[in-house]
Amino acid sequence: MNHLFSSESVTGGHPDKLCDAISDAIVDACLSVDPNARVAVETCVKGKADQGIIVLAGEVSLNGAVPDYEAVAREAAVQVGYDSHAIGMDASSTELCEVQVHITTQAANIAQGVNRTGMAQGAGDQGIMFGYACTETEAYEGLEGRYFPLAAALSQRLTRRLTAVREEGILPWARPDGKSQVTVEYDADGNITRVHTVIVAIQHDAALKDQFNGSEAEEHAHVVEAITKEVIHYAIPAELLDDNCNIIINGTGRFADPGGPHADAGLTGRKIIVDTYGGMGRHGGGAFSGKDPSKVDRSAAYASRWAAKHVVAAGLADRCEIQLGYVIGVAEPVSLRVETFGTSAKSTGELTALVAQHFDFRPAAIAASLQLNRPIYRPTAAGGHFGRTPVDGTFPWEQLDEAVLAELRNAA
Repeated sequence: MNHLFSSESVTGGHPDKLCDAISDAIVDACLSVDPNARVAVETCVKGKADQGIIVLAGEVSLNGAVPDYEAVAREAAVQVGYDSHAIGMDASSTELCEVQVHITTQAANIAQGVNRTGMAQGAGDQGIMFGYACTETEAYEGLEGRYFPLAAALSQRLTRRLTAVREEGILPWARPDGKSQVTVEYDADGNITRVHTVIVAIQHDAALKDQFNGSEAEEHAHVVEAITKEVIHYAIPAELLDDNCNIIINGTGRFADPGGPHADAGLTGRKIIVDTYGGMGRHGGGAFSGKDPSKVDRSAAYASRWAAKHVVAAGLADRCEIQLGYVIGVAEPVSLRVETFGTSAKSTGELTALVAQHFDFRPAAIAASLQLNRPIYRPTAAGGHFGRTPVDGTFPWEQLDEAVLAELRNAA
């Protein structure tokens, strides 16, 4: 019997993603001053009739000049697209948008376990992290990412395209806030047969209906036609779409200005499944954005994805999930487990030993292997942290190392 699986994504203009962008811009600003900066910053945004507000709270410790947090936050929000109060927030205006800064230094009891030199550097907190990879995207040309769940890959591709058609002026009425959801259908053997449902929500210019003599029905029909052509058919491979695909665009009938923070408050770290595998792979619970790489919530999640991707790319399994466990102040993980869901000829124990032999999951080793102590995090804030590689070549955890692949194949 066929079965369905759904994943969602949101654009960079979604209020929660706006907060992630601001928090990661602060991480980058701090790492630009001090590669060993300790950063844990949360952002909250809300728009209202007369004024928007951005609240920054957290802990930062660094050696060097302290960045202008307010300026960084405003610039990040404007880059996302919030430069007008009419659409949800005008971050460029001190009159129309207030920025509150509540940032202190890292607690001494945390710092004493994390600020050890070399490979003795301890984890920034306790917790569990997961990395996941699979072969679902390998059959389709043109997808940016590889070794990733298809529903998540397509939903992320849709929201990245929603941003592109706005920024490039293809759909000038589009606004920053948007969402997508893709349901993939599998047959009884677990093979992908088609895309069953595509859902898109896109904020748009409230004046759009004036082009249709005030008719919201005609306005909605125009939005549906344009998004279907410029976004859905662009982002989803034609072989996955058939005449029975259920397409729903702006399901309430209208999503007009003001949107964004005016319509919905935002908070850093509230889209962790969107950030990872769309629900196909497990998540340990810790958010990524706003954290420097000493926080294993971020760095170990990247490292476990990197390792899982190598296991699958080396042909050792069709699906691989790696779990890591840490305790604050201790460098070595307290647990490592590799699960392949019956898709590998090797046992869990054999693969766990193989991964342990070829990957070093101590926080300092992860940062060194993946060169994480750099200002590379702002682009992660929207579009997914995994399953894609930006044009500028960042996201080193998505890069396959041919030498490591050869070692894994030889060891196998």
